[in-house]
Amino acid sequence: MTASAVGLWHARHVLWYLVRRDLALKYQQSFMGYLWSLLEPLGIGLIYYFVFIVVIGRDGAFAGTIPPGQYILYLMSGIFSYMWTSGVLNQATGALTGQKALITTMRVPREVFPIGRVIARSAEFLAGLPILALIAIWVGAPFTPWLLVIPLAMLTQAVFLTGVALALSSLNVMLRDIERFMSMIGRLIFYSSPILYPLALVETADRLPEWAKAVYMANPLVGIVELHHAAWFPSVAPTPGLLATCVTGCVATLALGWLVFRRLESAVLKEL
Repeated sequence: MTASAVGLWHARHVLWYLVRRDLALKYQQSFMGYLWSLLEPLGIGLIYYFVFIVVIGRDGAFAGTIPPGQYILYLMSGIFSYMWTSGVLNQATGALTGQKALITTMRVPREVFPIGRVIARSAEFLAGLPILALIAIWVGAPFTPWLLVIPLAMLTQAVFLTGVALALSSLNVMLRDIERFMSMIGRLIFYSSPILYPLALVETADRLPEWAKAVYMANPLVGIVELHHAAWFPSVAPTPGLLATCVTGCVATLALGWLVFRRLESAVLKEL
């Protein structure tokens, strides 16, 4: 992995070019440009806010973890994080199959292609931070030093998504059915992470067996989403145990993804 990291550093200019190209292609001939990347998460957030708060009236059920009237900020901070994950899942699978000509002609580490997708989608997440700030002002949420947690949350998520992207991009070349499962996997991730609901509701759920809670907590995205929430709601900051589990899981995912990518690289080139 060390040698690959050195190769990536030398190819950083190519990586930056791929990121700019992906973003330009996605929004070319679009009048609203990057604003489109904000409309989907905002639309999803407004729908769930209408269902849970306006229709069902669940605002009081989150008392103690989310201050009344601030659920929309909690919801959107989780959704923006999820959209980064979802974007990588959907686009990393085609990071190699969709760029055959470049992969077979450019003498650069092939890892730059899936990693470029991770960085490009992170730009869309960054575009959403001003929206979160405006929502925080609207609902009266205080700006605290906990906002400094956001870079840590992004770094942790980037490590996890890089491992996922490396594994998915290479496996999809060998087994094209993987790409078809990403929509279902994305929905599972959305509902199995504390985005719509506080993590405390899972921890105190009497009808959920302890082993199921342990499996739930082992998901690195749980700790990642909680870090994003903690920037605005320090009371929901992950415990040291959950944070350690999250970081360990992210590093393990990166190592496994890199190993899968390197092991399959020769077979992938033959298949392409």
